[in-house]
Amino acid sequence: MSINLTKGHKVNLRKSGSSGLGEILINLNWNSRPQKQGFFASLFGVNQGIDLDLGCLYELKNGKKGTVQALGNSFGSLTRAPYIALDGDDRTGASAAGENLRIDGNRIADIKRVLVYTFIYEGIANWQQANAVVTIKYPGAEDIIVQMDSFNSSEKMCGLVLFENVSDTTFSVEKIVQFFPGHSALDNAFHWGLKWVPGRK
Repeated sequence: MSINLTKGHKVNLRKSGSSGLGEILINLNWNSRPQKQGFFASLFGVNQGIDLDLGCLYELKNGKKGTVQALGNSFGSLTRAPYIALDGDDRTGASAAGENLRIDGNRIADIKRVLVYTFIYEGIANWQQANAVVTIKYPGAEDIIVQMDSFNSSEKMCGLVLFENVSDTTFSVEKIVQFFPGHSALDNAFHWGLKWVPGRK
């Protein structure tokens, strides 16, 4: 069983009893190779593979803000602030595991909000052919599925899911799926207030 989250709607992740939420796993999977579109399409790079990157903006209760992503080698940590970590960087989309972002749900009291995003690091901005799917898992609950079902955008950045601390025992999860030209525009839309400089991986 799973929950298919619709845009603008929220579900709550709650810890039960004295135990915490446990590890929250956010998985991104996609089709790395667009369908063939003929000689002229390949000539102009339309068949180029798609390299999607998973990442997040975070804000802690103590006011610390930042990002977890492969770009700039900001992989985060589960054992110390921000209590969020990226497993690695799938450069091809061919890995069955995709890319995974993990949040220590037992530290929910320290986390104010987390905005999960993906961006196309390499390849054309063809979100429909990328066919990306986000799956959110945590212990003892149904999987939450976030389909990237809005495709009419040539922007390379997409805000996917917003986690917000409702109480020190509950995270709300909202489907966003909104497109932006880059990190700074995403930041501005959600009022994070970070300073951005060009990076590489």
